[in-house]
Amino acid sequence: MAKARNSRRVLPGFGLSMGYTVLYLSLIVLFPLSAIFIKTSGMGWEKFWHTITDARVVASYKISFGTALGAALVNAIFGFIVAWVLVRYKFPGKRLVDALVDLPFALPTAVAGIALTTIYSQNGWVGRILEPLGIKIAFTQLGITLALTFIGIPFVVRTLQPVIEELEKEVEEAAVSLGASRWRTFSRVIFPEVLPALLTGFTLAFARAVGEYGSVVFISGNMPMKTEIAPLLIMTKLEQYDYAGATAIALVMLVISFLTLLLINYLQWRANRHTVSA
Repeated sequence: MAKARNSRRVLPGFGLSMGYTVLYLSLIVLFPLSAIFIKTSGMGWEKFWHTITDARVVASYKISFGTALGAALVNAIFGFIVAWVLVRYKFPGKRLVDALVDLPFALPTAVAGIALTTIYSQNGWVGRILEPLGIKIAFTQLGITLALTFIGIPFVVRTLQPVIEELEKEVEEAAVSLGASRWRTFSRVIFPEVLPALLTGFTLAFARAVGEYGSVVFISGNMPMKTEIAPLLIMTKLEQYDYAGATAIALVMLVISFLTLLLINYLQWRANRHTVSA
C-alpha cells in the first residue's frame, strides 16, 4: 500500500501526457505549418519556382538571413560579456542593468523600430554624429542588423547566466595556479563549459531575428533589392491578395530556417557530447 502511494505522481502518466503533448503541438505548430504546404501545393511547380526565384524575392532572402545571422553573432559575443559581468561582478546599478536586458521582451517591436529610427536617422541623436564620418545606419542593412541585435540580446544573456553561475571558480583558479594564461584558461576551461548554452542562445536569437517584422519595417526603409526583408514581402503579397505567393515565400523561409536550426542543434549536440566526455 505504501509502495503504491509512493508511485503516485503529481502529473498524469506517460500515455495521457504524451497524448496531450502531441495534440497541443499539432494544434499550435503542425496544423498551421501544414497549411503553408497545402496552400503552396495548389500553385503548380512552374509558378512556385518562378515566385521563389524572382530577383526581388531572392534579394529579400539574402537580407533576412544575412542580417539575422550577423545580429545573432554579435549577440553571441557581446551577450556573453554582458552575462559574465552580471554574474561575476558586483557594481552599483546592477539590478537596473539586469532589468534592461529584458526590455526588448516588454517593449512592442514597432515602438522599438520607431525609437531606433529616430535615434539613428540622419537627423537623430546618434545619426547626426555618424553621418559626417560616412556611417549611415538608418535605412540600410546595418540598421536592420542593429534592430535585430536589439530584439535578440535577451535570449543569449538569459541562456548563459545560469551556466556561468554554475561554473566553479576553483577550477579557474587551479588553472591559473598551474601557469595557464588568461586566454588559455578561457579557451580550455571556461569556453567548453558555456559553448552548448551559447549555441542555444545563438539559435534562439537567430530564429527570433529571421521572422522579425515590427522593429525592422521602420528602420529598414523597405527599399526593394536593398533593404526589403522577406517578412515584409510576404505582407505585401497578402495585401495584394496573392496568398499562394505569400505562402511560397514563407515555405522557403521555413525550410531554410529548419535546416539551419537542425545544423545548429547538431553542433550543440556535438559540443554537449564533447563536454561530457571531457
